[in-house]
Amino acid sequence: MFDTLGSRLTPVLRRLRRAPMFTVVALATLAAGVGANIAVFSVVEGVLLKPLPYPHPEQLVAVWHKAPGINLDKINMAPANYFIYREQSRVFQDIGVYNGDSVSVTGTGTPERVPALDVSDGLLPILDVPPMLGRWFSHDDDLPGHSPTVILGYAFWQRHYGGDRGVIGRMIEVDHKPREIVGVMPKQFRFLDWDDQDMFLPMQMDRGKTTLGQFNMEGIARLKPGVTLEQANADVARMIPTVWASFPPPRGFSLGLFYAAKFSPDILPLRQDVVGDVSRLLWVLMGGIGVVLLIACANVANLMLVRAEGRHMELAICSALGASRQRIVGDFLVESAVIGGTGSALGLAVAWGALHLLTAIAPQGLPRIHDIGIGLPVLGFSLGIAVLTSLLFGSIPALRYAGARMGTGLREGGRTLSQGRERHRTRNTLVVVQMSLAFVLLICSGLMLRTFRALTHESPGYNAAAPVQTFTVDISDTEFPNAVQAIHEEQAILEKIQAIPGVSSAAIGLAVPMDGNGWTDPVFAADRNYADGQLPPLRRFEFIGPGYLKTLGIPLIAGRDYTWADDYQKLPVAIVSENLAREMWGSPQQGLGKRIRVSSKDDWREIIGVAGTVHWDGMEKEAPAAAYWPLLMTNFESAPENVRRYVKFVIRSPQAGEDSFMREVRQAVWSVDANLPLAEVRTTQYYYSRSVARTSFLLAMLGTAGGMALLLGVVGLYGTIAYSASQRRREIGIRIALGAQRSNITGMFVRQGLLLAGIGVACGLVVALGATRLLTSLLFHVSPTDPLTYGVAVVGLVGAAALASYVPSRRTTAVNPVEALRAE
Repeated sequence: MFDTLGSRLTPVLRRLRRAPMFTVVALATLAAGVGANIAVFSVVEGVLLKPLPYPHPEQLVAVWHKAPGINLDKINMAPANYFIYREQSRVFQDIGVYNGDSVSVTGTGTPERVPALDVSDGLLPILDVPPMLGRWFSHDDDLPGHSPTVILGYAFWQRHYGGDRGVIGRMIEVDHKPREIVGVMPKQFRFLDWDDQDMFLPMQMDRGKTTLGQFNMEGIARLKPGVTLEQANADVARMIPTVWASFPPPRGFSLGLFYAAKFSPDILPLRQDVVGDVSRLLWVLMGGIGVVLLIACANVANLMLVRAEGRHMELAICSALGASRQRIVGDFLVESAVIGGTGSALGLAVAWGALHLLTAIAPQGLPRIHDIGIGLPVLGFSLGIAVLTSLLFGSIPALRYAGARMGTGLREGGRTLSQGRERHRTRNTLVVVQMSLAFVLLICSGLMLRTFRALTHESPGYNAAAPVQTFTVDISDTEFPNAVQAIHEEQAILEKIQAIPGVSSAAIGLAVPMDGNGWTDPVFAADRNYADGQLPPLRRFEFIGPGYLKTLGIPLIAGRDYTWADDYQKLPVAIVSENLAREMWGSPQQGLGKRIRVSSKDDWREIIGVAGTVHWDGMEKEAPAAAYWPLLMTNFESAPENVRRYVKFVIRSPQAGEDSFMREVRQAVWSVDANLPLAEVRTTQYYYSRSVARTSFLLAMLGTAGGMALLLGVVGLYGTIAYSASQRRREIGIRIALGAQRSNITGMFVRQGLLLAGIGVACGLVVALGATRLLTSLLFHVSPTDPLTYGVAVVGLVGAAALASYVPSRRTTAVNPVEALRAE
């Protein structure tokens, strides 16, 4: 067996060495196509296919809800739901809830703001990754009034305690409160796809004070063995009426509002919840890169057909001398296996570099990016790619020139016979396939280009280009228990920042556009009548101080901005967005003087201003109708007093984003409170760029794939026309000698190329109309059948085909007819 393989392999390697140009082009083409596919598959495998790194990950689910009555497809967990689900579920081993948080750590040198996670006592045990030191939270740790405890993340433990294993039982000051360290999580532990969490804190929810609502927590449960998602959803649906019956509605809201929302469960596999909607983007990208591989295989198949045609007489003689069909097919397949295997090995090396580039330019928020790498599944995929490519481009010449067909080679004439149409049919078919696939990719990349252009030309509603620095601070209720004192502290910090040279304006708010903060709640209007249980539409809530709109460049359409007197005097005032005013009262001016509130127990608040509409949730999403509330209020959301303590400072300065500027800002903050750490130090440009990063990433990837496809398709067409012209040199020489115009002969070959391109476009058009439907959710203000995109793609592909046909035909018709006839 090995002798037979060696006897076939040796002449194959010899032939490849004698044709270095063919070998280099074939290997380079395959390495590019295979490398791109392996790199993208590595991302797909790491993000979408690899199990979560917890024991029995198939049992882990995310607990969500839907509320079609208020047009919400996804709603978090609430404390009331958590208590009932944990106590009465028949399908969960346990259920836990968590919230992202950040906390101030003081008493250890420079004050520091670190990422943390607020968790119920059962959450970490559900993931089943035990602490490296100490223990998980107990049920007592999570009870209201219990002495505060904390579990440290591995990185924080190393950074602050140098890996001291005697840390358990020590106290650490968190948010100006001492907490006992009861555990340290292991180095390999990662909570879902969150950045490293430095601390885990027990929620300590009070069941006796719980009301309905407050859907602001995320839930994770572990199913009992053998339980399906359908059974889990049915069990949660059974418990929802029990939730409504077990807890009172919040002050100012009726129980009918919750029934009117028509809540239903939406239990998802936890891995699916972690990945989110990025799966569609990655599968689209995988499909696009897979098309490039098919085109690359078609190109190599065309090259091998040319080589086979050059060996036509040799193969015919071998067949006549008794070489079996299996022998000839075997030689072709061995040659294709060598090329495919070597090209795939080179592609693996290309993929290693491409993978580092992909992860470097991947959009912010790409989930599970730390799980991406070249492991056994990727190596198995690489082996499969090697076998597949070898069969794809090796079987075509093998079937075309093996066996009985070779017997005709001796009768077809010798070196003076022009190539017949039948020999071109396979090569032409491959070119049509290349053109049609390239056309599909050009359409997809064109649609993403149009989407990106629409996103960048859409006004975000604020001055995204302005140099605005942002950071957050948390004014502790331990140091400043009085709400007015907290506002005084925030204003004092603001005044110090405003005094920094170069600062043109500064203000305070809860969030900035596209940073992921903020929430939605209903807004009632005094001039509207609401039936019992009727819930008005949900609105975006933002909390802002004086000058916030000006600093961010949000236009004030009508009325006035807030003043500090509005806060300190706790005046019942409000500002709304332009789209909210137009929706409810027809125009911004008509909205002034109207009164709104959140619940029936709240004070009515007079609208004193109408601000421009802002894309708060990202450029690819519609701008929400928003209500802007003061930083300090009374009788808001059924609370006697409401103050914003965790606030974001926005500073407009030409030095925004510079380290030296932030040093001045920190000194200004610490001159007011030396124990106040700064967190989330970003510019508004960072958040804006992140909002369009996914679109620009997909545009770059599909654009690269489309460019590669067009190049390979044009190269394939060029090779077909060039080979056809070279085989007809004698015919061309005779035509020219008899007086034929060179332009007419050139036109003949150009028409041949355009015919192939036209057929490819027609076939690609049918495929594109179906394939682009997959892009619908990724497009912004662009139709999947956008006529401009299709028109430009047709013109571009046909133009490239015309050029690819003209160049080789022009070169052939430039020869001296006497020399052409003599050569034959």
